[in-house]
Amino acid sequence: MEMSYEEELNQVKTICETLLHAIQRDDYSGYDPYDALNSSLFEKLGGNHIRGARIAWQQLHRRSPINFRALCGIEKARNPKGVALMVLGLIERFGYTHNSQDLDEAIGLGDWLLSQRADRQVWPHSAWGYHFHWAARAFDVPLGKPNAITTCYAARALFALWKVTGERRFIDCAVDAGRFLQTLFAVQGDTVFYRYVPGESAMVHNANLWSAAVVALMAAHEGDSAARNQALLAARYSARAQGSDGAWRYGERSHHGFVDGFHTGYNLEALSILQEALATREFEQVVERGMRFYRQAFFEENGDVKYYASRTYPLDTHSVAQAVITLLRVGGTKEEVDLARRVIRRSVEHLYLESKGRFVYRRWRNFSNNVNYMRWTQAWAFYALSFYSAKAELRARDALWKE
Repeated sequence: MEMSYEEELNQVKTICETLLHAIQRDDYSGYDPYDALNSSLFEKLGGNHIRGARIAWQQLHRRSPINFRALCGIEKARNPKGVALMVLGLIERFGYTHNSQDLDEAIGLGDWLLSQRADRQVWPHSAWGYHFHWAARAFDVPLGKPNAITTCYAARALFALWKVTGERRFIDCAVDAGRFLQTLFAVQGDTVFYRYVPGESAMVHNANLWSAAVVALMAAHEGDSAARNQALLAARYSARAQGSDGAWRYGERSHHGFVDGFHTGYNLEALSILQEALATREFEQVVERGMRFYRQAFFEENGDVKYYASRTYPLDTHSVAQAVITLLRVGGTKEEVDLARRVIRRSVEHLYLESKGRFVYRRWRNFSNNVNYMRWTQAWAFYALSFYSAKAELRARDALWKE
């Protein structure tokens, strides 16, 4: 028998609560798909000194459905982006629970983020990176070096904390993070963009658009017209790079030609936030075209969220979470609300491990990878379900949600 709207929402809230308790039991620490280079065993074997070996070792752990990390000397740790997602989720949750404990948790995590900024002697503005050496074809980023995406999410979390608490330390740091992002602005021939990583030349659209969105937020707060114009220039570049069908390639390197769902969602959410911050409708047609493509390309009728436009599998909790956020924050029509509800129902049926109180990393047609990843999986799920619950509470009497 199909659940009523109220039963469905209560189920989401219960899962959210269970997930939060599981995350708190690990003190917001966990493993990450890309943390393999933290391995003490790999360091002893000398692998960290060989670039090809670093990439292979990282990919081995990321792809393996068996978690060998403890055996390889990889410890659970807090990830700044994962913590930022938890802050955003706790603030959304506080909006409907009105429980001061949720806000206190968010404030404590916000203060932890302040303590984890990249070395101020090297990086004069507030910035964050991952808690591991990150090796990829486009980037090789040592531990301690900040990047745009982690900084954007940390800044968003601190900005949200300031809005709900009024505490100056949070807004001051968020504004300073915006200044760091401004230092990533680059002009390379006809390419105008924010770098993903300081000193790197690869152009990646989600990093560019999220940086533009956060710079725009801080520019609007500070009344900084130069920062505003810089953000618009970068956003316009990625807007022009959108395909006629509404799709974006991940980036502009030869191996960045893929189109996936959660990065498409990132781009749309970032453009939406930028437009709201700067009170402009300049990118409205870009967003509308992108949303049409997003809805058509990445969703099955039953609510499955496709990782790539070209095929259904793997089903990935990260993709599901961003889908819920994009459909409700960027969209919000009855069609999109209904789709978000189907997405959540399907993810609870096929991606939620009720006995463990958490979500799987990825599921294929005949098997799944159940490795417990904090930043990539659980934090995203918590944020998305909290966001959905908060929206549902605000619109409890809205026919869009109950029909």
